[in-house]
Amino acid sequence: MNTKLVNKDTITQRDSFSELLGQLANNSATVVHDEIELVIRGVREKMTAGRNGVITLVIGAGISFAAFMFLCTALIVWLTFYMALIMALLVTGAALALIGGIIAFIGYRKLKKLMHTT
Repeated sequence: MNTKLVNKDTITQRDSFSELLGQLANNSATVVHDEIELVIRGVREKMTAGRNGVITLVIGAGISFAAFMFLCTALIVWLTFYMALIMALLVTGAALALIGGIIAFIGYRKLKKLMHTT
């Protein structure tokens, strides 16, 4: 009678062990699924934040460009007190072209140096 109890105990242990393995498989699948969802949610949040950053950058650049144009207009108007309008336009355009050329040349040299070091 004692052996029947031992055999029944062994069968119960096997059943509970297979149940535990089944639960482990289900829990593992749930954890993996949840982790994938978490990664996807994180990527979406970063994309939203990145998109908002780009939109803010574009708006700021547009406003800065408009401000730059107004400052150029003010410079031209100020220069008309000392020279003809066409000369004020040419001086302002030439000065901006020179400044832009210098900045572009500096950027070109930095890129060239970067390309040669890698």
